[in-house]
Parts: sequence; structure tokens; C-alpha cells
Amino acid sequence: MKVLVSDKFSPEGLKILQETKGITLDYQPGLTYAELLTAVTDADALIVRGGTQVTEAVLQAATRLKVVARAGIGVENMDMDVANRKGVVIMNTPFGSTTTTAEHTIAMLMALARQIPDAHRSTKAGRWEKDRFLGVDIAGKTLGVIGAGKIGRLVVERALGLRLQVIAYDPYLAEDVLRQMGAEPVSFDELLARSDFLTLHVPMSPETANIIDEDALAKVKPGCRIINCALGGLLDEAALAEAIRQGRVAGAAIDVFAKEPPGPDNPLLALDQVICTPHLRAATVDAQINVTMQAARQVVAFLQKGEIVNALNVPSISAELLAILRPYLELAERLGAFQAQLHTKGLQTITVEYAGTVTEHPTGPISMALLKGLLTPMIGPLVNYVNAPHFARERGIRVVEARSSATEGYSNMIRLTVSGSDGERSVCGALFGENDYRIVRVDDYHVEAVPQGNILVLHNDDRPGVIGFIGQVLAEAEVNIAMMNLSRRKMRGHAVSLINIDSPVPEPLLARLRDNEHILSAVQVRL
Repeated sequence: MKVLVSDKFSPEGLKILQETKGITLDYQPGLTYAELLTAVTDADALIVRGGTQVTEAVLQAATRLKVVARAGIGVENMDMDVANRKGVVIMNTPFGSTTTTAEHTIAMLMALARQIPDAHRSTKAGRWEKDRFLGVDIAGKTLGVIGAGKIGRLVVERALGLRLQVIAYDPYLAEDVLRQMGAEPVSFDELLARSDFLTLHVPMSPETANIIDEDALAKVKPGCRIINCALGGLLDEAALAEAIRQGRVAGAAIDVFAKEPPGPDNPLLALDQVICTPHLRAATVDAQINVTMQAARQVVAFLQKGEIVNALNVPSISAELLAILRPYLELAERLGAFQAQLHTKGLQTITVEYAGTVTEHPTGPISMALLKGLLTPMIGPLVNYVNAPHFARERGIRVVEARSSATEGYSNMIRLTVSGSDGERSVCGALFGENDYRIVRVDDYHVEAVPQGNILVLHNDDRPGVIGFIGQVLAEAEVNIAMMNLSRRKMRGHAVSLINIDSPVPEPLLARLRDNEHILSAVQVRL
């Protein structure tokens, strides 16, 4: 079996492939796109880093391809939809660089506190400006952590060892879980107001994009220092630069940028108070070796034993069972993703109920798919079918699986109920055909909606004119309605509307809908 490695790889990772019987290694880092299309035609496995684009054309050319492994966290260079259609397993290596990223965050924090880069440059230039570089202690200061997932948790542990007082904001974690890791749970505004140092560790989502914007920067503690080793786009770079120029923010340490590499017009690059590094969060010898060795071992286990480890698009089951369960897996993952974008604040309990013909099959893999869909918007690309239950346990979330005889008129049904600070909320889905699955209930409302694309979820008063107003607002913004479903429990009570739309709704448009006195809530879900 041929394994093509198309990006630079560590000798340790290559050695695993070279020494495995039955595997022929084809190591060709730096292939052009045209060369890749030729080289992949007879490959059984493809291992990449961030440089190779696994496009639809590549996947179509690779007629024998069974698995693609990314030595790293992200999969932004993969066409996941085409891989799913072709049945190609996509893997990544989610834990190879978590410690490295946490350590880089602490290094940036300390460099920022003591002005180490400026002092280094000055001394190397022959100056001895001992009095110029007056730093600040970190012991006893308050570190605000936005996002306490895997990396955020490691940062908290290390910060406590440095005698920092740690406060944390993570709406998806129960407060008891934050306290157990040694952090004080606080609201977002309180974190801004109290933090001497502030660090971000959240995935990119509509909620977190530019989470540190002009409004947030107006609320930070004067003299705050900000660190971002997570993702570009989590903070407004122009607004941050202005806050530093005004003296409200004392400085920043930035490893990731909205555009990489940042252009000369990026305002942060011109400020002495800003430390910049070129996306070094995972750039250590150890991390690079770890992720390549992990990717190589996963591919070997898959090709030799059929084992699936850290897969992003399938759970760890046999190919035969996968063919049967795939529609249920897709439905379950979409139910989880749907609910995650509506009601997962302070999540405590997840209950999954199966009814009808779905109970004739093993439901464990389906629950894993549901958890993956539910947790990915909170945690990001670290989540896969294998580790989703681990992440749930780590966050103190209780998962209950049950079987029921109540199918409510459907031949099969999956019900997801979540309990948290939003109360108890549920969503149900049913499979109508091999590739025809739908959301059939939201809480106590009977609906029928296709769980894909952009969905506008509205809770509104059941009053004449409300639907007309919604249609008018969307029409004025040239947002086309693909499908619309409205459900009510009683006349003149409350109703739920699920509207499939052809394009995303801009935030100002959502705000206009919410301003209507008869619209109780308006949330955009992306599936």
C-alpha cells in the first residue's frame, strides 16, 4: 500500500512508515498542484501538513485513496464534503501541540511583562539602558482567560504556578468545572474590567469573531496587556492598535493575525508596545516531531488493522456498519450542532433518546457523532468522534443515553435534550430515507426542517403580520427563503419558525428582527 507524504515531515515520522511492512513510502514534499494530481492517483493514504490543498480535484484523482491524515490540528486545507461523499476518512492530530501552544502563551506573557524583545534589541545595538525597560511583576496580578478548553486549561495550570490570580470566562463550562481547575468564573464584562493580563483560547465562530473589539477594549482595565496565541480574527487589530496608542492598553503579544503574513499596513506592527511572532504557537522541535509521528502511526493503524483514530468525519466502527449508520450519524451530528448554536450555556447534562428502527443498531457511535456536533462550536477542531466523550467528561457534562418506545408517529427518532443555565431544551430528528433526514421537533413544537445550510430560528408571538414582517425584512436584504416552517401550540400564543435561507443573515438584520416587539428571539444557525 502506498502512502504519499506531500509536505515536509520529520525523520522520526518517516521512519515509522519506512519500517512498516506492506507500506511503500512516497515522500515528495513541495509538489506543485499538477504534480500532486499525478502522484496521488495510486496512493492508498495521503499525509499532509498545512501546505497541501486537498481539493475536490485531488480527491477525485485519487481513485484508491482511503485516508488523509493532517499532521496538525486544522483541516482548512481539506474539502470535507467531497471526502465524505467518497468515503475517505479524514484524520488530524489534535493533541500534538496543545502543551506547546500553552507554553508559548506563557512565554509571550512574560516577554510582554518585562519588555524582553525591546531590551534585547537595545543591548545588541550596544546600548545599556537598564532604567528604560521597567517591567511589571506577574505574581499577584490577575490573568483573564477567555475560553478554558484544552489549551486554556493548560494555561490556567501554568499561570497558577506563577502565582497569578486566574479568572475565566467560558459560557459553555459549568462554574464548578472552572473552580476545580483553579479559576474564578466571571462574566465577560467582569473579566475585561479586572484583568491585568488577558489571553484568548477559543475557536473561531460567529460568537467569537472579533470578541475583543472596540466596545470590549473600552471596558478593559486601564493598563491591561493582551495575548493572542489562538486564532487570527478573534480581536479587532485596528481597534487594539488604537487602544494602545491611547494608553488604555499597555501592550499586546500577538502570534496570530487575521491575515497571515500581516501586511505592512497592519497597525500593530508599527507599535513598540506590541510583540509579534509568526504563528509560532506549535513551532517547537518536539511538537513537530510529535504531530508527524502521531499522523504516521494513525495511518499505519488504519491501513493495517482498520483502526480509526482521531477521525473528523467517521467514528471508530467497521466499514460495513458505517454504511448502515452513516445517515443516522449525519443526522445526529447536525442535531448536536443545531442545539449547540441555540442552548448550551453552562451545559450540565446531555440526554440522548433513541426510538424506533434506529435501536436495531449500535447507538454508541451515533451518540459520539451527536457529541461531536454539539461540542465543536464550543471547542473547535480538536473535537472528533473518538475524543468527544472525553471532552464532555472533562467539562463535567453528564451524558445519558436511553431507548424509548415513543416514536411519535415516525419510524425512527433521535431526541437530544440539554440542561444548563438556559434551562432544559430539546430537539428531535427523524430519518425519512437514506439521505433524507429532518428536524421534527424543537422543544414542544412540531416542525419539519432540513438541517443544512443557514437556518433562521425564531421564537415569536402568534400574531397577524409577524410572518409578513419577517419576509419583508429578508426580502429587503435580498435574502432568499428556501424553506419555511412555522409551528404553534395554541392560537395567539407563541410560535417557532425555522427558515432555511440561501445566504447568511447579516448581524444588523438579526438585530432589526429582534427589535420587533413580537419576536422573542432570533438566532442564525449554520449547519
